[in-house]
Amino acid sequence: MANNHSPGDYKDEVSNGKNGSHDKRCKVVCFGEMLIDFVPTVGGVSLAEAPAFKKAPGGAPANVAVCVSRLGGSSAFIGKVGDDDFGYMLANILKENKVDNSGVCFEPRARTALAFVTLRADGEREFLFFRHPSADMLLKESELNISLLKQAKIFHYGSISLIAEPCKSAHLAAMKIAKKSGSILSYDPNLRLALWPSPEAAKEGVMSIWDQADVIKMSEDEISFLSGGDDPNDDNAVLKKFFHPNLKLLVVTEGSKGCRYFTKEFRGRVAGVKVKPVDTTGAGDAFVGGILNNLASDLSLLKDEQRLREALRFANACGAATVTERGAIPALPTKDAVLKLLDKLST
Repeated sequence: MANNHSPGDYKDEVSNGKNGSHDKRCKVVCFGEMLIDFVPTVGGVSLAEAPAFKKAPGGAPANVAVCVSRLGGSSAFIGKVGDDDFGYMLANILKENKVDNSGVCFEPRARTALAFVTLRADGEREFLFFRHPSADMLLKESELNISLLKQAKIFHYGSISLIAEPCKSAHLAAMKIAKKSGSILSYDPNLRLALWPSPEAAKEGVMSIWDQADVIKMSEDEISFLSGGDDPNDDNAVLKKFFHPNLKLLVVTEGSKGCRYFTKEFRGRVAGVKVKPVDTTGAGDAFVGGILNNLASDLSLLKDEQRLREALRFANACGAATVTERGAIPALPTKDAVLKLLDKLST
């Protein structure tokens, strides 16, 4: 993106009501944090050893919203950023990616969140967050864009927005409004232990809204932590602990190995898509964007195992395409890129 804007230029662009959405009814509305990731320009080093950092827009719910739009779907984002240059830049990035940003608020009393992300030699990450507090934590229930929430076919969120008030109350209110309006609720715990006061608070907070979701995506590490040490490969233990009566789909992501899926009618595994990882930031969010975009087009996928497996393979490929570049939003794929990757693997 060109860097010859002033903060005022960004403000004009994101507050003029032209949000670039190409569908009056936003099919996937994402709620939560949007921030700046600073990613080392070289892998396998500590933060102190990194010679330089690449600035990359991120934040799990925002990543999902952009991914859905890149894949050709309709999406919106609800959250709060700072009344600062980074905040207006992020809101404008949503607009540039055809994500409805009319639910974005600007906070004058706190800065846009920052995260420094260390890339280990295997492409996995370690995080150092700057949130004391950050703007996203200060979103109030009174600032929610109610009409946008009522438009959601799918309402997607994580757990970071549950850590502190007033954002926690805003999050719970948004879920209630979306559910009452007929939305499917999609939850990615996106566990970041370093942000919670304690491991116990994290477990309690993440699980406090578990039984309200219709679709849940979780990782093997999250299973181990939330279950108190259960084997994440034990399907029966996973079902017993995490599959609640109202759940329509539980997906366990396994990185490059692919994913497992559980519904009331069937369960199985879909193999991963092999690529050489550069940076795994945003891979899980790309996976979520891939599956939610398919579900937003046709919820009957949940009842047809073969079509669900195809949608999950597509989602696996979304994640795989994302790890081949650094950063989250900059690396999110288009539908054409995902289909080309799948074609390449099938030949």
